[in-house]
Amino acid sequence: MTNTSTHSRIPGWQRLSLFLEAIKFEHSVFALPFAILAAFISASGAPDWLAFTWVLVAMVGMRTFGMAANRLIDAEIDARNPRTATRAIPAGTISRRAMIGYMAVAGLIFVAATSQLDPVTWALAPIPLAVMIGYPYLKRFTWLAHFGMGAVYLIVPPAVSLALTGTMPLGFVIIGIGSMAWVAGFDVLYATADYEVDRKQGLHSIPARFGIPASLIISRLLHASAVILLAIAGVVLEASAFYSFGVLAAVILLAYEQSLVSSDDLSKLNMAFFTMNGVIAVVFGTFVVIGEVV
Repeated sequence: MTNTSTHSRIPGWQRLSLFLEAIKFEHSVFALPFAILAAFISASGAPDWLAFTWVLVAMVGMRTFGMAANRLIDAEIDARNPRTATRAIPAGTISRRAMIGYMAVAGLIFVAATSQLDPVTWALAPIPLAVMIGYPYLKRFTWLAHFGMGAVYLIVPPAVSLALTGTMPLGFVIIGIGSMAWVAGFDVLYATADYEVDRKQGLHSIPARFGIPASLIISRLLHASAVILLAIAGVVLEASAFYSFGVLAAVILLAYEQSLVSSDDLSKLNMAFFTMNGVIAVVFGTFVVIGEVV
C-alpha cells in the first residue's frame, strides 16, 4: 500500500490533526516566548496589538513551514531510524505531496503576515525560509549542524524588532545569539538519542563526532554561554530587574534540565528536551514581559 493510498482514506480533519502531530505543533512554545519578549522590549511596554498579532502569525507560519520542510527532507533518514520510523511520512500516514502542500500553505501564511509589518520585514522574508530549508541538510555534511537549528532562533528577536520598529538594536542581536546557544545546547542533548544510528548512517552531529560524555559537556557550555549572553543583553537594553530574575530562573531550570541526563542514563532525555525547554522559554519570557509592563 502506498503512502498516497493510505493517506487518501483518512478524513480531512484527521489529516490536519496528523500533520500538526507530525510537526509537533505544540512545540511552537519553544520559540514564541522569544518573539513575545522581543515585541514587548521593542515597545518598552505593550506593543500595538494588531502588529503583535501579525508577528505571532508570522512566527507560527515560519515554524510550521520549517518543520514540514524538515519532515520532508529527512523522510528517508527517519525511515532508517527506529526512533523516528513511525513519523508520518515513513509510516505512510501523510504523503510527500500532502506535506509539500501543508508546507506551501504555511509559507504563504508567513509571507502574508510579514507583508503587514514593517516593509523591511517583507524584503527579508526569504532569509528565514531559506534557513528553514537549509538546516536539515547540514547533518549530512558537518557536526556543527546543531547551530543551523540554532540559527533559526537567532533570527527571531532581531527580526521581531525589525518587524515592529524597522530597527535592530544590538541588544536584540545578543538575545538572538543567546537563543542560538540555548537551542544548539538542547539539540546536542537530544542528538545523544541517535548517537549510534547517526554513526551507522554516516550522519554528522556532536555526539556522533565526539561521543556522549563530551557532548554533555558541550551542551552545558552552550547553555552557560546562553545565560551569559542573555544577561549581557539585559545590560545593553537596560532591562528591568524582572529581566534579571528571568535570567536567574533560566540558570536554575537549565541546571535542572542538565541534571536529568548523564552519559550513563539517558532515560529522562524526553523530559529534559520537550518538557523543560518549553518551561524555560515560558518562564524567562514571562519575567521579561512583566518587567516591560509594570
